[in-house]
Amino acid sequence: IGRGQGGLGIGLTMVRSLVEMHHGTVEAHSAGSGQGSEFVVRLPLAPVAGTDADLPQLGQARPTAPFHGHRILVVDDNRDAADTLGLLLEADGAEVRVVYDGRSALAMADAFLPTSVLLDIGMPGMDGYEVARRLRQDERFSGLRIAALTGWGQDADRRQTRNRGFSYHLTKPVSLEELHRILM
Repeated sequence: IGRGQGGLGIGLTMVRSLVEMHHGTVEAHSAGSGQGSEFVVRLPLAPVAGTDADLPQLGQARPTAPFHGHRILVVDDNRDAADTLGLLLEADGAEVRVVYDGRSALAMADAFLPTSVLLDIGMPGMDGYEVARRLRQDERFSGLRIAALTGWGQDADRRQTRNRGFSYHLTKPVSLEELHRILM
């Protein structure tokens, strides 16, 4: 798989997080620069304890899951990153909606009424700062937790997000531990 658009290189980190969450491993092999890479994912087999009807469905919240009862809106123009984060949160019991731009974020927030928003800063069109500003103007979202998702993590970046209405500042790639810390 080529990396045609560049980016922050968070894809493999997200893969590793997903695989480790399921007690698996990821290995990377390469013969050298320009030779391509091979990635091996190993996941343990789970014992079958009944019929398929007994298994939870994808996206179905488990009552004992850490994020059960949380309504989380994920907003990121990087579709793969947004979708992966959404799946991780759903696996931990959250009710999740994923959108890929600022205008859609505002519309979805209005309809979904999330308890938390994980919001990318650097989106084309309406950036995360503007989305946060507009959400903060709506009294329905006065207690809303808004976490900035960004590749920038200097102290000045953290101050700016705090001053612009964000509750938290998360540097990509975000870990499950960080999400548990701020969302619980």
